[in-house]
Amino acid sequence: MQNALGQRTWVIAEGHIPGSGHGDSPALESHETACILNTSDTDANVEITVYFTDRDPVGPYRFTVPARRTRHQRFNDLTDPQPIPRDTDFATVLHSDVPVVVQHSRLDSRQAELALLSTIAWPAG
Repeated sequence: MQNALGQRTWVIAEGHIPGSGHGDSPALESHETACILNTSDTDANVEITVYFTDRDPVGPYRFTVPARRTRHQRFNDLTDPQPIPRDTDFATVLHSDVPVVVQHSRLDSRQAELALLSTIAWPAG
């Protein structure tokens, strides 16, 4: 049995999905991603709430990360309760019912020279 590593609440204080880019879809399309690692023996039920500068939060967006697996969840692909708008600043709070580890990454393909950013999210729990 593997110990559950991580925390139950994570914060990604910075987000922005460009509305256009030079990358071929979908592999090189500009995107934001939460990379979630679940080392426990139990599936992780994850909820994400998205916060904006000038409007009420949206969410929760719900999905599962199976036990002893990882999931790279693109924010571009979150559609329920509504798609995350492009060219809009946002931040996210991620809650899981079991401890997980969260990393944030962004691919920005607005220029022909692609930019990739990756950082660990802030463990708030």
